[in-house]
Amino acid sequence: MLRTLVLGRSLRKSSGFSVLVKQMWGALRSHLRRPERWCLQGPCAQRNRNDTLHPLWKGPASVRRGTRQSPINIRWRDSVYDPQLKPLRVSYAAASCLHVWNTGYFFQVEFDDSAEGSGISGGPLENLYRLKQFHFHWGAANERGSEHTVDDRGYPAELHLVHWNSVRYRNYKEAVMGENGVAVIGVFLKLGARHEALQKLVEVLPEIKHKGARAAVGPFQPARLLPACRDYWTYPGSLTTPPLSESVTWIIQKQPVEVAQSQLAAFRTLLSSALGEEEHSMVDNYRPLQPLMNRKVRSSFRAAEGGIRVDVASDTKKRERDHCFSHCASQLRGKETTSKKPQ
Repeated sequence: MLRTLVLGRSLRKSSGFSVLVKQMWGALRSHLRRPERWCLQGPCAQRNRNDTLHPLWKGPASVRRGTRQSPINIRWRDSVYDPQLKPLRVSYAAASCLHVWNTGYFFQVEFDDSAEGSGISGGPLENLYRLKQFHFHWGAANERGSEHTVDDRGYPAELHLVHWNSVRYRNYKEAVMGENGVAVIGVFLKLGARHEALQKLVEVLPEIKHKGARAAVGPFQPARLLPACRDYWTYPGSLTTPPLSESVTWIIQKQPVEVAQSQLAAFRTLLSSALGEEEHSMVDNYRPLQPLMNRKVRSSFRAAEGGIRVDVASDTKKRERDHCFSHCASQLRGKETTSKKPQ
């Protein structure tokens, strides 16, 4: 292609060839300027992602000026390994599961959050956050669907488990609008084997096909939807649906979970319209990517390939603390040996 363009300079006397070259160069230049995205299940252009947006994101109400909006594109090389990050502690009560319902934007599983029995702590969190609900985002096709991306690559769907800070706030509604009020675990879904825990929800979806419909689920353990590896990225962000409050600590799991094609297809059978209204498929219910701006994405793990930077200050403090403990232990052992010597 480029060799043809260079040769064209010496053949400008041929008006037909010159016009052809200009047309080819114009098409190439517009292609190079177009921002591209790639999905783990295949190519997925940013243009295609934005053209298929849910109506919620096509009006002025979908725009919010802020410095920590979500979702974002997570870059491995720019993530900072923080050795101070603790393992995330998950303790969910299956019996607190109330029902599943069609919100008109996604399907949501609600939990009883009136007691401390079900929630998360540890990780980047200072105290317990109670589980309020979980929901999914997905695309009309497997090439798109997740809200967050990793190195410009997305997944067919993304699970969000939403929790609120029950130590600082009285209820979820208050926490949503407050500082450090919400913590969301994000889990990527990729094509693979059938997910047995998810199947229980899939079998209920026909009962909530239309907007506003609800159905009982019975006891359900959401921890079974989490990956075996609990490594994560974390960053300060916002809700990805109105009111887009910047009150969220995001905890994005590094490892995706596998789901079957039939399970994703079941998601796409839902409707965003109520019974009796013109039918609209519930698909592409994700928000566009937002700029990272001055935020730092931390990781609880080191990259095997060394691609993640280390938070030097935190790592240095840890080494100094470990050295201090080692030195103190050595001194104590020395004193014990001296005291045991015969007088």
